[in-house]
Amino acid sequence: MKSKKAASVPIESLPDGEELPEGWKSIILEDYVYIAARIGWRGLKRGEYTKTGPLFLAVKDIQENGAIGYQNVTDHLSEFRYDESPEIQLKNQDIIITKDGTIGKIGFVENLPGKVTVNSSLLVVRPSPEILPRFLFFYFRSRSFQSIVHDRITGSAVPHLFQKDIKKFQILVPPLAEQQRIVARVEALLTHINAARDKLSRVPLIMKKFRQGVQAAACSGRLTDGRDNHRYPSFSFDQIKQEHNKNVKRKFNESIQLELKDLPDLPDNWTWINFSLLINKIKRGPSLKCNQEGKGVRYITSGNLENGRLRLDYDQKFLADFNDIDKCQLKHGDLILNCVNSLDRIGKSAIFEENHGTAIVGFNNYGLELNQNFILPKYANIFCQSEFFKRQLFLLVKHAVNQVSFATDELDPIAVSLPPLAEQHEIVRRVGILFERADAFDQEVAAAGRRCERLTQAVLAKAFSGRLV
Repeated sequence: MKSKKAASVPIESLPDGEELPEGWKSIILEDYVYIAARIGWRGLKRGEYTKTGPLFLAVKDIQENGAIGYQNVTDHLSEFRYDESPEIQLKNQDIIITKDGTIGKIGFVENLPGKVTVNSSLLVVRPSPEILPRFLFFYFRSRSFQSIVHDRITGSAVPHLFQKDIKKFQILVPPLAEQQRIVARVEALLTHINAARDKLSRVPLIMKKFRQGVQAAACSGRLTDGRDNHRYPSFSFDQIKQEHNKNVKRKFNESIQLELKDLPDLPDNWTWINFSLLINKIKRGPSLKCNQEGKGVRYITSGNLENGRLRLDYDQKFLADFNDIDKCQLKHGDLILNCVNSLDRIGKSAIFEENHGTAIVGFNNYGLELNQNFILPKYANIFCQSEFFKRQLFLLVKHAVNQVSFATDELDPIAVSLPPLAEQHEIVRRVGILFERADAFDQEVAAAGRRCERLTQAVLAKAFSGRLV
């Protein structure tokens, strides 16, 4: 790592009209850093991982602030495999860069708990004594270096960061004393920004609990408690069952009993009713290969269902040359209910509306045509997002490898809290208002997060152009 003659200053490194600060120089990184990665033939297969031994870091072990989550590392390797690659045995003050998958994440190695090495998705960077490791760490997090990452992501189907991308990069470096002052100032400023970012990171969980609380209150009568709703007639079990048996080929199974012991008491003019009694028709699409070129009819997947809403702006899939559309075409007011997924995602739902165009329901979802004489689709969607529905659904799903599922007849014992129609309209209105406020707050939090990132980049830009201290 012997220093060579410094390269010329890149024009983009300094603002127009500004000269290089006194004592600073422009360098090419390969002259001042050691870079190493796991040699291809020394890559480990999953079967070679061990339960104990040296830690084996992966991309997931690098936190957003650059810290290494040693306590959460799940992979280990043998002493032999550790010893055969001394070039990537980590030392304190090393810098780690992710080069595959989620590329461009930067980690800083300190407080090593013992022997630690990296997998083939990570690069190890070790600067010469002329560059403070912490100074280079912050540089790699700056927009100047991250622009390389952005180019690799947008310009390649399989993003990859090569060692040559880093070695040939040109940066401005001040004397060591100045580097120390810059690092101290950057850390002081980022401490405040990171504290704000940490608080913002807790908001999504708070808002998730808020929405869950609203849904639970809506479906138990607490959200509209105090309204003079006794004038609204309630629905009886026999009334709903008779209409179901009259309109639906599959008759209701009289032996099905609702289990209500873990469900709340309802207002006097509400009732718990079997979910299946509220369904007039069930639609399910074919399991066929789709395209993403917009050819054919839109195919609704579980990826289009997000927080009770139908999202058509991503996971866009289409089915070409499909002629049996009628049996699975979605209509205005249909409840889309996800029936095959991981346990934490099963049961996602959304309402299909006429402005969504023409679409069929995918194989991993049901399209439920509801009896709107008794239940509003939007109220049914609120209920499907509630803890009362999820709790019951988790008890009946069938487990397979990495996923769970349920059949439509397994909806028979699921109890739905059913208020009078007028009460449902009021619940839908109030939930809509509360969720609109929550959405607006989410947007404010997202904007604050972007401001934190802009502040971080502004601090780093000043630091590496000699204008911070």
